[in-house]
Amino acid sequence: MISDIPLMHFRSVFISDVHLGYHGCRADLLLSFLRATRTENLYLVGDIVDLESLQGSFFWPQAHTDVVRTLLGKAKHGTRVVYVPGNHDEGFREYCGLRFGNVEIRRRCRHTTADGRRFLVTHGDEFDCHVTCSPWVAWLGSLAYRQLMKLHTLYNHWRARLGYGYWSLASFLKQRSTAAREYIERYKDTVTRTASQRGLDGVICGHIHRPDSDTCNGCIYLNDGDWVENCTALVEHSDGRLELLDWPAMLNELAMERVEPLPSAAA
Repeated sequence: MISDIPLMHFRSVFISDVHLGYHGCRADLLLSFLRATRTENLYLVGDIVDLESLQGSFFWPQAHTDVVRTLLGKAKHGTRVVYVPGNHDEGFREYCGLRFGNVEIRRRCRHTTADGRRFLVTHGDEFDCHVTCSPWVAWLGSLAYRQLMKLHTLYNHWRARLGYGYWSLASFLKQRSTAAREYIERYKDTVTRTASQRGLDGVICGHIHRPDSDTCNGCIYLNDGDWVENCTALVEHSDGRLELLDWPAMLNELAMERVEPLPSAAA
């Protein structure tokens, strides 16, 4: 991991689908991102802790504890932290409306950007019933995804052993799947129609592990991605401009900038 990463300042940061407690969680990359950012507002848009994985087999390395400590530390030192639980950490939904350790827990909320645009902030799993075909198709899809993530994790383990940076094999394969692309389009249509019906300018969500910035049904669709496959975040700049950050790509770029040029051959 690159040291001395330049500090970045934002008005708001949105992250989701971290899946702490799951073997595929890239807590190392998330830690480097959190330590390199300062923000007024931090939205945790669901599936931060993977309670389902923890129930199956307990996995909780030190890096996962460090992520929790870093998030709580930001809340303690002036960052407004809003936690919107998702389907993998829905056990925390019973605490919605309460505040723990300076962290607000909300079922969903609205965010107004510096330039006045209003966004629905929600994890997004509540729209599954509108886009999933049938229970058995959903089950097969879930099984295929788990196998894909095992391959993805193994692939990046060996890339790291060979000295290469992170690369999302899972995202690469999903982009080439017609079924996956059709599902994403149905999902995008459903969530933006909901935001439009509520008179909002757009929606910020996660859930489907597909970072995206688009316009649909007259609304802005922003998906902040995840920290298992893509390692991305959505950020708001001081002027209200919203931008998706690909953290592994930014780290690779920074590494390339720091490579010492080879000395020229003597004449």
